[in-house]
Amino acid sequence: MTHIYDISRTLSPALAVWPGDMPFSFTHSLRLRDGASVNLTTLTLSAHTGSHIDAPYHYVDVSIHPADLPLAPYIGPAHVVTIARRQGGILPDDFAGRDLAGMQRLLIHTWVSDLPDDQWPDDFPYPTVELVDWLAAQGVRLLGLDSPSVDHPDSQTLPCHHRLYDHGIANLENVRLAGVPDGVYELIALPLKIAGICGSPVRAILRTVAPQTGWDVR
Repeated sequence: MTHIYDISRTLSPALAVWPGDMPFSFTHSLRLRDGASVNLTTLTLSAHTGSHIDAPYHYVDVSIHPADLPLAPYIGPAHVVTIARRQGGILPDDFAGRDLAGMQRLLIHTWVSDLPDDQWPDDFPYPTVELVDWLAAQGVRLLGLDSPSVDHPDSQTLPCHHRLYDHGIANLENVRLAGVPDGVYELIALPLKIAGICGSPVRAILRTVAPQTGWDVR
């Protein structure tokens, strides 16, 4: 029987965002209770609110926006792996002894998944360039994290963002993996088709049963 895990952070005014970034909010321009025929709301948010992907335009001076991204990396088999590291750079050794055969997408589960949506992690584990190179050598197409960035929170050079781009590996940030056992799932985390911006929120889910047609999504 198929089971779906919703691994998305909930967008609400209570959601913690990157310090200094635009908080999520919404306003009503029309209300049923005021006599309008519908409720109509307007959203205000950063492109990196909650569970999201980064488009290359976020960190490289190229015109590659969410609407331009290939969708295949965001759909398909994904390994969920829990690691013990609480801070600092994540290394290949953090996955020693794990069965990662055939890995195409990796979602790293850390203590950050235990935080409620309204609490921001002041420090969190983040990938290293060594990890990104190791994943690329294994053919990984997407790296997903429960932390809010693939780089150190104080980094100004963003080495892992750039190394992922160099290897053609997509990223997925700020998912919530609490309650998801380690294993292989089908990931679906599609960015919105938005032109001109630097990232996109996603509704990220994991399914326990692969499609009957197989895993190969191109």
